[in-house]
Amino acid sequence: MLGISTVAKKIFGTPNDRKIKATRPLVDKITALEPEFEALSDAGLIEKTEEFRKRLAEGETLDALLPEAFANCREAARRALGLRAFDVQLMGGIFLHQGNISEMKTGEGKTLVATFPSYLNALSGRGVHVVTVNDYLARRDADWMGKVFAALGMTTGVVYPQQPEAEKKAAYAADVTYATNNELGFDYLRDNMKSSLEEMNQRGHNFAVVDEVDSILIDEARTPLIISGPSEDRSELYLTVDALIPELQDDHFTIDEKTRNVTFTEEGNEFLEQLLLTRGVLEEGRSLYDPESTTIVHHVNQGLRAHKLFQKDKDYIVRDGAVVLIDEFTGRMMAGRRLSEGLHQAIEAKEGCQIQPENVTLAQVTFQNYFRLYDTLSGMTGTAVTEAEEFLEIYGLGVVEVPTNRPIARIDKDDAVYRSTTDKLNAIIETISKAHEKGQPTLVGTTSIEKSELLSKLLTEAKIPHNVLNARQHEKEAQIVADAGKLGAVTIATNMAGRGTDIKLGGNVEFKIMEAIAADPEGDPEEIRQKIEESHAADEEAVKAAGGLFVLATERHESRRIDNQLRGRSGRQGDPGKSAFFLSLEDDLMRIFGSERLEKVLSTLGMKEGEAIIHPWVNKSLERAQAKVEARNFDIRKQLLKFDDVMNEQRKVVFKQRLDIMKARDLSEIIEDMRGEVIDDLVDTYMPPKTYADQWNTEGLYKAVIERLNLDLPVIDWAAEEGVDDEEITERLEKAADEMMAAKAAAFGPETMRMIEKQVLLQTIDTKWREHLLTLEHLRSVVGFRGYAQRDPLNEYKNEAFQLFETMLNSLREDVTQKLAQIRPMTEAEQEAMMQEMAAQRAKMEAPAHDATPAEAPEAAASGFVESDPSTWGNPGRNEVCPCGSGKKFKHCHGRLA
Repeated sequence: MLGISTVAKKIFGTPNDRKIKATRPLVDKITALEPEFEALSDAGLIEKTEEFRKRLAEGETLDALLPEAFANCREAARRALGLRAFDVQLMGGIFLHQGNISEMKTGEGKTLVATFPSYLNALSGRGVHVVTVNDYLARRDADWMGKVFAALGMTTGVVYPQQPEAEKKAAYAADVTYATNNELGFDYLRDNMKSSLEEMNQRGHNFAVVDEVDSILIDEARTPLIISGPSEDRSELYLTVDALIPELQDDHFTIDEKTRNVTFTEEGNEFLEQLLLTRGVLEEGRSLYDPESTTIVHHVNQGLRAHKLFQKDKDYIVRDGAVVLIDEFTGRMMAGRRLSEGLHQAIEAKEGCQIQPENVTLAQVTFQNYFRLYDTLSGMTGTAVTEAEEFLEIYGLGVVEVPTNRPIARIDKDDAVYRSTTDKLNAIIETISKAHEKGQPTLVGTTSIEKSELLSKLLTEAKIPHNVLNARQHEKEAQIVADAGKLGAVTIATNMAGRGTDIKLGGNVEFKIMEAIAADPEGDPEEIRQKIEESHAADEEAVKAAGGLFVLATERHESRRIDNQLRGRSGRQGDPGKSAFFLSLEDDLMRIFGSERLEKVLSTLGMKEGEAIIHPWVNKSLERAQAKVEARNFDIRKQLLKFDDVMNEQRKVVFKQRLDIMKARDLSEIIEDMRGEVIDDLVDTYMPPKTYADQWNTEGLYKAVIERLNLDLPVIDWAAEEGVDDEEITERLEKAADEMMAAKAAAFGPETMRMIEKQVLLQTIDTKWREHLLTLEHLRSVVGFRGYAQRDPLNEYKNEAFQLFETMLNSLREDVTQKLAQIRPMTEAEQEAMMQEMAAQRAKMEAPAHDATPAEAPEAAASGFVESDPSTWGNPGRNEVCPCGSGKKFKHCHGRLA
């Protein structure tokens, strides 16, 4: 008997079905407009763009323009790329424009889908950002889809690391800008460290399409983006601590694999304390529990984590003497990314690499808070439904499953669970061997470099030719992925998320053509293309006959999405295919989450060695375990975000203040108000309200006025006058301070004074914000212990962070007032001395290395120097005085270039 919910779904459809149905009339409307736009000339498509912009400026909405804009974009893509968007691609574009995530399977053409909402939203002239997971994809997509935007009369830019400033500014000024999430986040932080509006690159956050949205907004959202600067070098301490860790026994620490944490036991603490005292790291009479030992305890904990939680070739690799982190979700190297709080230095000490100095945070933001800046955010991926709750709660994004253009023909086998890793590996090699013999291409998914290299070794022993794709082969990525669909190909890949290149049956025809043209530069490109396309068609049919791409996963990942991404590589665009997961009770997920129950089941069944249990119930059980892990990870991210939200509110206030300061032409009123508040505070401190004159600390006020306001005033005499109160003193101080600043403005000139005020204010804000971030970091690391006193750590953090922020603003006013009070114009003598010093420095920089030294001069004179005969001058330096006696430099006289 069917349940009520099942019956309701049959009659009314699922919420997803209803969303799909609602877009049908729009898609039909776009298709009906097709003949009209096909009839336009190339110039006509560009004219349409101008028409849409005009209509938008006159008050028409983007939603009203959508059918025509999408029809124009479809026609431009057909002409520029030879690709006519399918109806499901238009649907995906509509959902993106509405601020949703379009879940579209691998191979459904998500890159083209992004052009539709990007074109529509770029009509406003406020810019659109298309976000990719790596620089290769950003450049490739910008180059590829840029042809479509060019056909529509729009500009395309691409942002990449270490880009020249002028080029970066132009990229952000384009109608559509392609960039990675990292670069966008860092540029946002960099912009908010600039000192003038002209230097800023980003021009707001209007509309963004995030490709591989689950990877960017969920997997990478746990790590904040941090811009940092170097601090003091503590290499010796890291090396000392690193030498102690190998001496620890197993009973000295406990590892919690579920939370990826490691802690010292009581025995461990005692053993460590003795060890540190013996080595002289801890001073005699001190213990690890003393406040002075905090830094040592922190370093020891990081050393333990580096040794026990971080594995070489899984979490990081050592390349050219440096520790390079590996992204656990994509298997890629993350060059330039470093672990914070001294953990990266601890790993460098462990691996014998050069220890880079620790950094202090200059600015930071999480991806969650960066992407929530956009007026409209949208995303695309093949796997988002499992995280729909998180997308909705954190980003307000709905998830819509867009149907495939052709029905999926892939066969998904039930998981095979073996008792041991050896049994599993034997079964995997046997299965790959059978598929290879019949010519079926196989993509083998692993979870770490170490496991991919072990499997590679076993395949080599079995004499099965194969390719390995992991962080070590990062540079050959596109080529290896392109070849993975060839007849009989075997490819081992460490995580397949966000690879960007499709695996096409028979191999990637475009790659084959490019290779052939490069190998035969004299040949006719069209002839080469035709020949390869004919042979490719035969290869494709042979692969289809062999069963299509076989995706063989060697382990389940903590997240169902990562498994689905791997599975989704097979069966693209209705192609045949097969997927299977091979597991063992010794796998990390199985071992940590529920292998005991399965072990009992297997024992009861009396399974023999090498046998596997294959049943839908096992799949269900594993999915439940994965769902639990996903829920726990979501809670961790949610908790992190709650803490970051506190900082984010303060960040927004500070960044807005900076922006207002940069926009303002005259800040004298703000500066005056700050000075007034500082004077009020000074008088309140030394002459508290409602106190008698004999209780006033006039001596203290006199010294404070000299220090803060740079004014030597008879404050003590004023206070001794009959009938003078605190308000009178305040007024006199304000009048004297205002007069002094007015005199400075007259001496510098009003324009110069305004510029000085702006720069002092910006620099002081940046310094104070940097110090505040460090204080918040320390507060965040200790506030968790408040839970032991039955106090909510988050509320404690909120309250104290707010108090710290108020303190920061007060000290900001004091610092700005004090700095401006100290500045003065230079005297003529000081200016002259500075000019001479600058000239000397410039001459030093300009002087070439081969200039004649004083020691060479007498030798030149001795060899018959004649002032009027250049042939006797030897080789004078270009910056020296010309030997002819003109008084000019040689390069401006006889040494002048023609």
